[in-house]
Amino acid sequence: MFDVLVYLYEHYWRPDACPESGQLTRKLSAVGFEPDEISEALTWLDGLNALTQGTACLPAPNSIRVFVDAELDRLGPEALGFLHFLVGAGVLTPTLREVVLDRVLAVPRGPVALDDFKVLVLLVFWSLGEEPDALILDELFVDDEDRLIH
Repeated sequence: MFDVLVYLYEHYWRPDACPESGQLTRKLSAVGFEPDEISEALTWLDGLNALTQGTACLPAPNSIRVFVDAELDRLGPEALGFLHFLVGAGVLTPTLREVVLDRVLAVPRGPVALDDFKVLVLLVFWSLGEEPDALILDELFVDDEDRLIH
């Protein structure tokens, strides 16, 4: 599923640039993705679209978040730490935090690896037509072992 999501991010600069579902499925299949991967990714994206375009009940800007066991299990310690980093840095508002958490819970398997979690966060911004600032993009894209330290 994550490979399909990364492919979509790399090849379509906005979600509305993607072809309709049937044509997109055929394109992804022609590229070599498996039908179950495609189905999971498109279902996940449909849920993301419903959240970002809908008027769901969202938290107040200064709310405090308490995680339930299912969320902690699905996140895992590394993704949870990175989520706290993004919220603390002001990159994720409480509303975006809830969108990210909803999409983490929508992943068929867990816990979500840190690299996969970063893809989910990136796709949330992508779905809104936004791009995080350069330093956050660096955190989302560059592996720690590839990072140059001055």
